Amino acid sequence: MVKLGIMGGSGIADAGFFQEVERKEMDTPYGKPSAPYIIGKSGDVEVIFLPRHGIGHTIPPHKINYRANIWGMKELGVKQLICPSAVGSLREDYKPGEIVLSDQFIDFTKRRELTFFDGPKVVHVSTADPFCPELRGMLADICESLNIPFHKTGTHICIEGPRFSTRAESRMFKNHADIIGMTIVPEAQLARELGICYSNMAMVTDYDVWADNPVNVAEVMKTMKENAGKISDIVAEATKRLHTCGRNCQCQQAADEAQM
Repeated sequence: MVKLGIMGGSGIADAGFFQEVERKEMDTPYGKPSAPYIIGKSGDVEVIFLPRHGIGHTIPPHKINYRANIWGMKELGVKQLICPSAVGSLREDYKPGEIVLSDQFIDFTKRRELTFFDGPKVVHVSTADPFCPELRGMLADICESLNIPFHKTGTHICIEGPRFSTRAESRMFKNHADIIGMTIVPEAQLARELGICYSNMAMVTDYDVWADNPVNVAEVMKTMKENAGKISDIVAEATKRLHTCGRNCQCQQAADEAQM
């Protein structure tokens, strides 16, 4: 059975496009994942969902056990992973409510465990193109077919959090990236190390603080609630097209080709 992993907000599990079968608690060599994995079916696709911030959104971005989350997905047989996230826009033409399919990231985190390879095996995985091109392409086709406003590319800067940027930081980031968030690193690179096809679907919720009005949590939550249906519709359609995706990418061989 084809398996699709999803990590994102808890509203995805309530969207109704897959039927829950069980919840699985897991232990990994890196500790506990954020929550039990919610396992269900959508047609002939097994959907494995994990709320990255825990049940009830109790884990801040800098405290998420990213290694445990990704390791658990691998143990459950996931080969393709779609990870929605909320982001601020660093461009006027990337508007709140729109979807950005990230194609590059800049790591501005400070204290996170970034790799599974802490020795004695030394592995330097390439992240020149850190997202699965086939998975991104499929999601772009879906957005077009559903008439959902989206951007095919976006450089995504990841900050440590949980605070938002200062105005000075935001102006600096604006010169180098398109969107800003707090969770894409190290998710993307950990998935690559384990040979999982990974794609980020970023939902723009605000204009960060380079614009006139400083970002605030109320604004972010309001936009997320108004647009959560878009993410669910995209993921629901992805389960119908997953069989044709991930055949020609190099994601699964990335770590094998990177050992010293």
